[in-house]
Amino acid sequence: MARRAVAGGTARSGRATTVPVSGTALLLIDVINDLAFDGSDVLVAQAEPMALRLSALKRRATAAGVPAIYINDNFGQWRSDFRKTVAHCTSRSSPGRRVSHRLRPTARDYFVLKPKHSGFFGTTLDTLLETLRIRRVILTGIAGNICVLFTANDAYMRDLKIFAPADCIVSNTAAENDHALRQIAVVLKGNVTTSSALRFHGKARGEKGAAA
Repeated sequence: MARRAVAGGTARSGRATTVPVSGTALLLIDVINDLAFDGSDVLVAQAEPMALRLSALKRRATAAGVPAIYINDNFGQWRSDFRKTVAHCTSRSSPGRRVSHRLRPTARDYFVLKPKHSGFFGTTLDTLLETLRIRRVILTGIAGNICVLFTANDAYMRDLKIFAPADCIVSNTAAENDHALRQIAVVLKGNVTTSSALRFHGKARGEKGAAA
């Protein structure tokens, strides 16, 4: 299969992949992020173009009727809520402000605050996915070799089908990102094609819809 270089690693590009709208959710992991740590400029440089691609994927998914779920670190702020997290990460002082602003959630999106690496550990994600009758997840975000991979592992153990568009996931280095994508593809049986190859088909439960 052909490959093409993208920020954060190497993405597999190929034939269009059909993703049923019903039973699918888009998970945006730690994209609302201040990226405020020593040496973050390398990750910021990769995350900003990734945010453009993820924003386009989210628009298509939302238009097709796929719910978007933000899974975000609480940065150890146990008295905060997601609104405060968004405000902090989009502020002028935040190195990740451009990424956070571009991927800022809307009123129709869902969100889950996580205390650790996996989006499932110690959160309400299981209950939310069950309520929405989700059988497959599209995993995206930061960082591919940590929180995205940990979440992918837990999704696999719950028998969820995994899509992990390679151009919508970044890590500190391309090598780390490629390793995470290989783990998802080989061990977790995930589909790691690029976001542009994903084609949404069908309609959400109770809604009229078309392919997008």
